[in-house]
Amino acid sequence: MPPFDPAERMNLWFRSLGWMARQRPVTWFLVNVGNRIDPMLMRATGGRVKTTIGAPTALLTHIGARTGKRRTTPLAYFTDGDRVVLIASAGGAPRHPAWYRNVMANPEVELWSGGGGRYLAHEADGAERERLWGTATSFYPGFADYQRRAGARTIPVVVCEPMAQS
Repeated sequence: MPPFDPAERMNLWFRSLGWMARQRPVTWFLVNVGNRIDPMLMRATGGRVKTTIGAPTALLTHIGARTGKRRTTPLAYFTDGDRVVLIASAGGAPRHPAWYRNVMANPEVELWSGGGGRYLAHEADGAERERLWGTATSFYPGFADYQRRAGARTIPVVVCEPMAQS
């Protein structure tokens, strides 16, 4: 996975994209349309074309908790060393996204963004969650907006650790 350090200074273009993504119609588009077309766009273009334009986006391939079927979901990510961090925001919906439930039931996942590999996922908690949540909201302030929209639901922070390649 290409590293993405959210502590690096974001340029005006990236901050503008972040502002747009926080608007409800754009959030709706990304969750309901982007999630369907980004896997095809990204694979066809080696990860260069996607609805999230310049944002770091990974394709998460996971196994359905009930169906056992392979699913692919495009998600914004950032890296924490060699770990990949995903936020289960669902745009601030009151329920956790399906991919989160699937990953908690089947934590062995694949991540791809022009390259990738196999990872073992877990939900961050305690001080680790607070640190990563702080990083996530500084990287994309929309996550804080989504938490307000989500109400009583605490948005999970999912950490993906690389698995040894055999």
